[in-house]
Amino acid sequence: MDSSPPDVDVDALVEVTAEVFAVNGRLLREGDWLSAHAGLTSARWQVAGLLLDGPSTVARLARERGLRRQAVQQTVDRLRAEGVVTTRPNPQDQRSPLVELTPGGRQALDDLRPLEQRWLEHLTGDIPPEDLHVALSVLRRLRENLDARPVLDDRTEGDDRTAGNDRAAGDARTAVDARTALEPGAGQQTS
Repeated sequence: MDSSPPDVDVDALVEVTAEVFAVNGRLLREGDWLSAHAGLTSARWQVAGLLLDGPSTVARLARERGLRRQAVQQTVDRLRAEGVVTTRPNPQDQRSPLVELTPGGRQALDDLRPLEQRWLEHLTGDIPPEDLHVALSVLRRLRENLDARPVLDDRTEGDDRTAGNDRAAGDARTAVDARTALEPGAGQQTS
């Protein structure tokens, strides 16, 4: 019996996924150019930017950005070596130190803010604000759905729901497999 909603447009979701991958690549490329003004990369800017609200653990940073914990740890290690962040003991979990911005790291992000503002204004100049709000709502719901469901494959290393950009190419190749897996009757044996 088909338990999927009748109005699921899988083809549209495949196109949305392809566009998200394409936009992500371009955002990373432009982010690398922009953040180079502060001696950062897109990856380092993303992690450091999450620390503007206060200290966090590597695991929490990874969950927030949907990245592998190991990839975020490597980024934090580079940021620490460059003096952008520091770590201190976590009173709740001694195995998971807190990462926080240094004054120099906060200054680097503050220095980027005017460039970022102009860049964002340029990107969104011809997009009505209500369209941006709809896009944000849809993307948040997709992220929530991804976070709530188990991974469709049998990998066992870590929590694959937090996989990062290093898997984007593999994810793009498996989008059709995932689409097929979600179709009514998928996984059922035929006689």
